[in-house]
Amino acid sequence: MGKAEKKITNWAEYNKALCKRGRGFQYSDTAIETALMIKGIFYLPLRALQGFIYSIFELLDVPLTSPDYTCISKRSKTVQVKYRNKSKGAIRHIAIDSTGLKVFGVVEPQTDLINNAENEWIPYIAENLK
Repeated sequence: MGKAEKKITNWAEYNKALCKRGRGFQYSDTAIETALMIKGIFYLPLRALQGFIYSIFELLDVPLTSPDYTCISKRSKTVQVKYRNKSKGAIRHIAIDSTGLKVFGVVEPQTDLINNAENEWIPYIAENLK
């Protein structure tokens, strides 16, 4: 290799430019975080998670694309997921809105034993939660 034609004189700017190389993220941290929460709740592998999110977007007729399973896998190392624990009881409602995913109605273990017939999962999709 030959010598460079121009020498770099401003090393501070050059180093900053090197750190900011590459394309930015297509999906926000909240989108990846929500996908990982759905993965944890329904115990889905990554490819099934991608298909699940895609089918929800199709059912709601939303013109969005679901994150690729490789994107979710790579970004899961950098995103902090707030919900990773197993629930203590049946989940009554799951709401997905612009702030992320929220789980409502976790039942205490004592009432779960008494009201076992009432703790059934009823899936439904809601578009506007306000």
